[in-house]
Amino acid sequence: MKRLVIASLLAATGLTFAISSAVAQDEVRDGRDDAVHAAAAAKADPRARANSASLDAILADAQRRYPGRVIDVAYDDGEYDIDIRQTDGRIVELEYSARTGRLLETDYD
Repeated sequence: MKRLVIASLLAATGLTFAISSAVAQDEVRDGRDDAVHAAAAAKADPRARANSASLDAILADAQRRYPGRVIDVAYDDGEYDIDIRQTDGRIVELEYSARTGRLLETDYD
């Protein structure tokens, strides 16, 4: 009986770990996918010639200023919106100009 209980607890622990790892991987994958989609949207924008800032450089600047994991990247109306989950759990929302690469606005969620 003890072996069955121990085996069940070990299985449950392993399942919990596997699920949390899968969810974390999905969040990371989503952030990368978002960056790809945002870069494509910036290039497709009719004002694309004016969008000379590199998204990679913008993401590097954002993570230098606010270390953490990028959880969302979006492009709209000439601006990149980047959400970063910091190590303390707070989410910082950054708005960058796609033309200049300059940080325009910072907000905490």
